Amino acid sequence: MLETSIHLGEPPVVVNAGVGVHGVASRTDVFRLPELWQLHLYQYEAELTVDGTPHLIRPGRVGLVPPGATVRYRYRGRSEHLYAHLRVAAAGEPRTVPVLQDAGAELPLLTELLLQAVASAPNEPERTRAEIWTALWRIARLAPAAARPGPHPAVTAAMAYIEGRLATPLTVPAVARAAGVSHNHLTRLFRATTGATVVAYIRRRRLDRARHLLRASTLSIPAVAASVGIPDLQAFNKACRRELGASPRALRGGTGATAAPA
Repeated sequence: MLETSIHLGEPPVVVNAGVGVHGVASRTDVFRLPELWQLHLYQYEAELTVDGTPHLIRPGRVGLVPPGATVRYRYRGRSEHLYAHLRVAAAGEPRTVPVLQDAGAELPLLTELLLQAVASAPNEPERTRAEIWTALWRIARLAPAAARPGPHPAVTAAMAYIEGRLATPLTVPAVARAAGVSHNHLTRLFRATTGATVVAYIRRRRLDRARHLLRASTLSIPAVAASVGIPDLQAFNKACRRELGASPRALRGGTGATAAPA
């Protein structure tokens, strides 16, 4: 299966979007878009060759062809699809995506997103960009789970448990029970996923939230400390200085460090 890499850190520039109808005047198209990505949601059967690699188009498949690729379509009759031609900035981490894949259960949502993008293009280009950007993120997540490494389910469950209880005492055994694994296994999984222990992760999340509340809210410093599970003000002050590089008062004034140490 031919794959491509796309950056999704910024909304794409949608140069054109619409409903393409082919296979009427000619059963074959061969062309390139030197500077534009091609996004297609297919509603027909045809043969597609991208830079020499053949693919079979079927209804419900979504295509994402990078700029400069030579494409050859061989239609079987009138063929209609939704499309968008895009400029994509090199922002954010690249995502590996198959050039052609089944939309599966995402087909109704992707269809709605592209239809909204097409309808919005004449008068609401910003909405068109938003709809297409959402579609691209959905498409980037269509690949089978084995092809897109992610956190172990126990780590995901543990993180969710931690996020909901930052204001309360947390122990590793309790988090492990909530995640359905042993204490030692969770420790190994966390280190493999985050590079840190469960205790270090909890501390980091508490201080990340504290920094946000100190800078973005009018909550008192004691209230912030209590909301992140460190109600002792002396301990909270020491934790902020150690992890965030400044006192709570300095962080509130915007003079502290901008990021916690790794």
